[in-house]
Amino acid sequence: MASGIRIRFRVALPADRYLSYYQGFASNVIVRSEDGRRIQLPAARLRPFLTKEGIFGRFELILSDLNKLVDIRRLSA
Repeated sequence: MASGIRIRFRVALPADRYLSYYQGFASNVIVRSEDGRRIQLPAARLRPFLTKEGIFGRFELILSDLNKLVDIRRLSA
C-alpha cells in the first residue's frame, strides 16, 4: 500500500445504539481520535465489526494522501 494517513480511535457502541444507524436514522458515526481529532465516519463502514453486543475496540482509519477513506481495521477488542 502506498503511504497514507493513519488515525487511531476507539469505539464503544452497544448494539441497541448501532440499530439507529442500521435502520437509516443516522448515517455517520463521530469518534474522537487518539490525538484528539474529531472524525466523522460512514456508519456502514463499521458494519463488518458489528457483533450481537455492538461495536467495541481500537481501530485504525487509513486515508489516502488525498484524505479519501481507504480502509478501517480493528487493532484490538
